[in-house]
Amino acid sequence: MKAVIGIGTNIGDRKNNIDKAIDALGLVPYINVIRCASVYETAPWGYTEQANFYNTVVEVETTRSPEMLLGVCLGIETGMGRVREFKNGPRIVDLDLLVYEGCESNTENLQLPHSRIGERDFVLIPLKELYQDMNILGFDYSEEYENIIENSTAKII
Repeated sequence: MKAVIGIGTNIGDRKNNIDKAIDALGLVPYINVIRCASVYETAPWGYTEQANFYNTVVEVETTRSPEMLLGVCLGIETGMGRVREFKNGPRIVDLDLLVYEGCESNTENLQLPHSRIGERDFVLIPLKELYQDMNILGFDYSEEYENIIENSTAKII
């Protein structure tokens, strides 16, 4: 199955953090990184008194379940030193499982597709690179993209 993972960072060497997270995903058995969008610099979302973020999305192919893939993402975050001090706060790395092909979930631990994709330019803009029609593994975000693009300050680095 294919899945899409969002990656963001705003602490330290942001570009290196993104690269390390992608490399780490590629080292996990049964996960193959297929393609990556460009990296974008974006303003913080939610809590705004912090440095700008670098963000990208990656498409992976995996035989792991959505729950296992989420666990891999959380493990990479921990391994890279992420500390969750408060919601939407600064972070060395954040990996969000955005979409998993053929799967919808609305549990406490896993919402698929991710519940806030349509609100976030730092997700929609890199997704547009990988999915020109904004049909992301069976989920259409073309309207959300059109609604958010004109007010976006995201810039490719």
